[in-house]
Amino acid sequence: MKEHYYDKLLNIKTKEVQQGFHKSLHYHRYEPTPYSALEVLFEKYKIKNKDHIVDFGCGKGRLNFYIHYFFGASVVGVEMDDELYHDAVQNQKSYLKKAKSNKEKIHFLCCLAEEYEVQPEDNRFYFFNPFSVQVFRKIINNILHSFEQSSREIELVLYYPAEDYIYFLEKETAFEMIEEVVLPYVYEKNPNERFLIYRLG
Repeated sequence: MKEHYYDKLLNIKTKEVQQGFHKSLHYHRYEPTPYSALEVLFEKYKIKNKDHIVDFGCGKGRLNFYIHYFFGASVVGVEMDDELYHDAVQNQKSYLKKAKSNKEKIHFLCCLAEEYEVQPEDNRFYFFNPFSVQVFRKIINNILHSFEQSSREIELVLYYPAEDYIYFLEKETAFEMIEEVVLPYVYEKNPNERFLIYRLG
């Protein structure tokens, strides 16, 4: 119900899940964060319009449009799959017909996540378990390098967090977990149904 409602509200198409398995062992198939989960997250976790969010493995751009629409923040979607990137760009055209303001605050890039050049203004990073911990490590190192160049408060938001992501962040980096947001009703059956928020600086 919510999938249809929000896609219609945002004038986008993001419902379909990618079928089969990705040809790379390091990159996982596309599956959008459920809108019901985003509702729960953003009741607790606040985004400001001056924030700059990067969604690694953005797929068709659902999170990007949701944040841009409701919070007016700048969003960048990074996607390696050509077809999904194309779908995100098509969604962007549809979305901007409806939400005509601030179109310069929403962008999509087709590249490997670890090749994304972290910008000095990027301060929020979203991960829905999109790739292996080896790729995750490279991205976190890129973020840390950017932090050394331009000190700022940086936060990571992990949905359905992999244990090896958690282990790496907590044992090998200066990131600290500041909040856990569990999804009511589903968390009891599946403890992965949660968001973890980590902060640096």
